[in-house]
Amino acid sequence: MSPKSVVVTGAGSGIGLAVTLELAHAGFDVIGTVRSEQKAEVLRARVERTGAAVRTVLLDVADATSTVQALTEIAMMTDGGPWAVVNNAGFAQPGAIEDVDDEQVRRQLETNLVGPARIARLVLPTMRERRAGRIVNISSISGRVSSPMLGWYCASKQGLEAVTDALRMETAPFGVKVVLIEPGAYASGIWQQSAGLLPDAQSSAYSDQYAAVDDILRRELPGPRPVALAVLKALTAPRPLPRYLVGSGARSSAVLDAALPTAATDLAKQLATGLRTAPPRLTRAVDRVRGVLNRRTNQAAGRG
Repeated sequence: MSPKSVVVTGAGSGIGLAVTLELAHAGFDVIGTVRSEQKAEVLRARVERTGAAVRTVLLDVADATSTVQALTEIAMMTDGGPWAVVNNAGFAQPGAIEDVDDEQVRRQLETNLVGPARIARLVLPTMRERRAGRIVNISSISGRVSSPMLGWYCASKQGLEAVTDALRMETAPFGVKVVLIEPGAYASGIWQQSAGLLPDAQSSAYSDQYAAVDDILRRELPGPRPVALAVLKALTAPRPLPRYLVGSGARSSAVLDAALPTAATDLAKQLATGLRTAPPRLTRAVDRVRGVLNRRTNQAAGRG
């Protein structure tokens, strides 16, 4: 039996690269999509150096024409269409809601929300005909928990979660399983890229806060392999869970945001991004809590 084909979008770096490597070594026929031939060559070489292989296709998920062309090519490579798709490609547009213009908003939503839905639309007819297939959408803890200075990114991920939930229910009668992956903060090129997308601080009412946001976006994070392992589980489990929340940081954030009063979680997020300044006593308490969460995250990363 030939290996099952899986398309991974945004496969060139970060989570996408980790997923590509994990699936390729697990025996899947991985087709990684990137936006340029140069990136495709680099991706193939990186995977081959590990003793595995990946096929590549050029795809810009924010471009409808590119998506149709890429999925048509993939259909010819996979006898009508892939067995599974991992919608990973995306980016994070930072900035206060009022500082992000319409064009940036459209690009954020087109990439993170409309793109995965468009891909699902193109692969579902063959999956439904086969009565088998999986769609795995990579969301984020931001799909559950909104944060200041990342409002449009959070909107795109919360929209993706709503679409994924609906799609899961719609496709289940046809044998197609739809799964949501909700990672916490892991090393990925999108955060460094996001720091370069911060609005002009000089013309913003939030100029003092953007330095803190820049530090947050550039901080060191654990490697993304735990996310790749969650994707592998979503593709190999006979009955995958609807959602996989990945990382102790994501789990604690989800629990705290659901359990604590909104005023308390608002304050914590405002303190983290410099929107408010805490009195010394509260600052020490917040630092202790943050230290505990950071240690737990690092320990979880070590175990992964």
